[in-house]
Amino acid sequence: MEFLFHVARWLHIVSGFVALFILWLPIVTRKGGKVHTRTGWIYVLAMSCVSISAFYMGVYRLTWDPGPDPHAIAFSWFLIFIAILSSATAWYGIRVLRFKRRTAPHRNLIDLLFPAVLILSALAVSVYGWVIHFPLLQYFPIIGVFLGTIQLHYWLSTPKRRSHWAVEHIIGMLSCCIATITAFVVFGAPRLLQVESVSVLLWFLPTIVVVPLIVGFTLYYGKKYDGKHVISK
Repeated sequence: MEFLFHVARWLHIVSGFVALFILWLPIVTRKGGKVHTRTGWIYVLAMSCVSISAFYMGVYRLTWDPGPDPHAIAFSWFLIFIAILSSATAWYGIRVLRFKRRTAPHRNLIDLLFPAVLILSALAVSVYGWVIHFPLLQYFPIIGVFLGTIQLHYWLSTPKRRSHWAVEHIIGMLSCCIATITAFVVFGAPRLLQVESVSVLLWFLPTIVVVPLIVGFTLYYGKKYDGKHVISK
């Protein structure tokens, strides 16, 4: 089991850096173009590896190597939650493109399961954070409740705007970027800088920075696609 943990750790590190460095390309390149599409898929693949390895390492730390440090246990729970958050948002960002032409509520079980798990895990981790008085776990999972609710509402409602798929794709993928950058700030940056911890404000800085991007992009592309008579591929 320890060998698998080290394999997962290196997979997590390598794929995490790939995701961190490439996530900017789909944001700044022409939407729907070759560079946007190809780099977007590389980012999704890298984040898939990040999510799987993070979930495994978090579970491993809690079950086979819990240790006496409550701080380490808290970060293990955060690792599990960030894995669920990143996988749920990336999956959502891809699947809304698959069903861009839908005109009725969407009740595919797996598409509903991801946001449901995201909401339940966010509530559970937040409650745990309040029990142990750990700010990162107290407040950060709120974004999971918010995003999971948005996803469920989108799938279960009938689209009313032509731009629905473009807007939700942006929300899903940029939300996944929040998970990517936050994970780096919480885990990667302190190790690279050889510091024990960083300010609580820095933990929430990726959310503070990326949310305005989500709002700006969704407003721009919402107007762009709603002004067209047909939805282009």
